Amino acid sequence: MVDLRTAYLGLRLRSPLVASASPLTGKLDDLRRLEAASAAAVVLPSLFQEQLTGQPPELDRAVEPVEYLRLIERAKEALSIPVIASLNGTAAGSWLEHARMVEEAGADAVELNVYVIAAHFGLDGQEVELACVDLVRGARQVLGIPLAVKVGPFYSAMANMALRLAEAGADGLVLFNRFYQPDIDVERLEVAPTLVLSSQEELRLRLRWIGILYRQIPISLAATGGIHSGRDVVKALLAGADVAMLASALLRNGPEHLSRVEAELRAWMAAHGHDSVGQVRGRLSRAGTGDAAAYERANYVSLLSSATHGGR
Repeated sequence: MVDLRTAYLGLRLRSPLVASASPLTGKLDDLRRLEAASAAAVVLPSLFQEQLTGQPPELDRAVEPVEYLRLIERAKEALSIPVIASLNGTAAGSWLEHARMVEEAGADAVELNVYVIAAHFGLDGQEVELACVDLVRGARQVLGIPLAVKVGPFYSAMANMALRLAEAGADGLVLFNRFYQPDIDVERLEVAPTLVLSSQEELRLRLRWIGILYRQIPISLAATGGIHSGRDVVKALLAGADVAMLASALLRNGPEHLSRVEAELRAWMAAHGHDSVGQVRGRLSRAGTGDAAAYERANYVSLLSSATHGGR
């Protein structure tokens, strides 16, 4: 019998399958469907810093936060799995006091989604990183429940940044945030927001950094972005992830797709003689293989050499 149980942020989960923040996790009926389809935990959609500060002013300052707290309460009443709230911000400030309200509403943990576009000339990388660390430290000071930090991959020294976030109080890292890019509408001559769902190829960047960080920092690791199948979950676990988070695949195929993903994961583990997630986790990480080159520059050199010689 395959045992899929795992731990994430100190929470005991029945499997590593987590429904990441998306429109599906913002409705109670869909949350029930996700749990029925084997979700081990759910991350609610983000409550944004701008909603809590009224900047820009057209964003609602009161109604949406109140509704968000009510969603947490209703989800906790309806579900038997952990409910993780999501706060999306750029810098520390008084808005973080709302994190305490999220905790009081019953959230089992908070995922702090850090989404910063460093578009100001004169703002150097060190300042950007310090603001992120201060944000995490501020959130940790007001929260008594586990805190995960969802970050992008564009820091100049990702390993050191991960260590600093752990030291600032993060209980886990979610790798990586997908920054949605604007498009240009050539007919209307305007910049247009676009939503492109993830592809499986995006998982590779997550695998690299989870494989590097596994066992190097004492916090949980979650893979998000590019996970669509049970085999993708296997890859994330082999790299060292505690959980695999899905959003795009569920938006494409519906909450019930989770059941298929779990069945594929179980089938792979059984076929390879693994009885538990713990036997799989980190086996192909940098620490697990002892092969640093596979995750670093030598991988790049080897790949180009293989391509140049026709794969021989």
